[in-house]
Amino acid sequence: MSLRSILGGGRVKKPKPKPKPSASPRKNSGTSNNSPRKPAGGSSTNKKKTTATPSDVQDDDGYYDDDDGDFFHDRLDDAGLVAALATDMSLRDVVQAVKYTRTRMFGPVPTEAAGMNSTRIAEVLNYRRAMPGIVTISHLHALLASPTAVEREVAELQRGGALRKIYVQRRGGLGEALIQTSELEEMIAKSAELDQDAKTAYVKFLRENPLAQTMPRLACGGHKQADALVRAGFLTFSIHPQHVNTPLMNLHLRPEDRGSLMSIQAVSRAASGSFDAVGGQGGIHAAGGGGGAPRLSRGDGAADASSSYSGAEFTIAVPGNGPFLKLTAAAVEHLTQLLSKSQFREMPVSMLRERWEGGVARDEARLARRARGEFAGVLPGRTKRWKEFYGLEFNWVLEEATGAGLVEVFETRSVGRGVRLL
Repeated sequence: MSLRSILGGGRVKKPKPKPKPSASPRKNSGTSNNSPRKPAGGSSTNKKKTTATPSDVQDDDGYYDDDDGDFFHDRLDDAGLVAALATDMSLRDVVQAVKYTRTRMFGPVPTEAAGMNSTRIAEVLNYRRAMPGIVTISHLHALLASPTAVEREVAELQRGGALRKIYVQRRGGLGEALIQTSELEEMIAKSAELDQDAKTAYVKFLRENPLAQTMPRLACGGHKQADALVRAGFLTFSIHPQHVNTPLMNLHLRPEDRGSLMSIQAVSRAASGSFDAVGGQGGIHAAGGGGGAPRLSRGDGAADASSSYSGAEFTIAVPGNGPFLKLTAAAVEHLTQLLSKSQFREMPVSMLRERWEGGVARDEARLARRARGEFAGVLPGRTKRWKEFYGLEFNWVLEEATGAGLVEVFETRSVGRGVRLL
């Protein structure tokens, strides 16, 4: 008897692994329905599809796909709403908040691997330069803790001539904006489309009427000066009460505001003792009272009031307010669409910021790969943030949406702050 026969052979034999139930679909299809492996394989497949982990949602480069499901398959813990979104604790008054908001509206243009040529970069910079220095009042409500104190301080600054309120009708919270009076006068002085007479008459009217939102035609100094102010963007034609029910004016109008100009929303936000608190100029007539149109009133005094009412044909405006409203409305709408893709219409702030920025690499490893010239994911110029929004900052858009009442920010205790779509 040999030694090999005693030891049982020269090779160690291992047991063969059992085949997985879902490894070969063709073999499983040929088996009978009584086999217990088929339902087990189906349940494991469904389990893999439903319980996706963050690593499964990432692609080869490590970026999250916006079209896939949520990472959190349950609602976030709500530990209370955030009263103020300002990260700078030195903000004490409205003027500081206005300057703080203006300096944080746009992000810096990338210097390396921007994904934009020199023409596009120049277009972005020129667009930012033409943007007026206005801030919506709803944005200030999101930054500061007390909206009532903000409205009271804004009214005091208006009466003192430090701030000027610019109101665009039928635009909701975006239509009420503030601009510093010194900056507005500087824009008037630098305007090349206005002559010296028009500049002097316009600045004089603004200083003598710090709370006025309309300007009579006679105060412009003549038809030529009025036409120049309209072309330069400092005046617009006011919207008359008979235009309130047109489809164009109802785009940004709430259902409860479409029946009357004396809406609760507009009156409640006005300072006590002002004309806006009682419906504005001609509020009684706009609500259906007054005994007829102002032009049909009796007496010489009523005729003078009628002429002054009909003379208020222009609304005080700021050049570039239209592009500002368009950009802000589009950015807020895009942010709400990102939140609406979530299952519970909420997600952490960090995840929402990543989706807003389009998955641009920020960690040290990918930045090192980009410095070596290797491909490191999506370039900033290819994202929607730079294509359509000219580099708007995420925090600025979040504050604007929070002040407008579209989203709310809350603490979660585990993943930082969360954002919920209302």
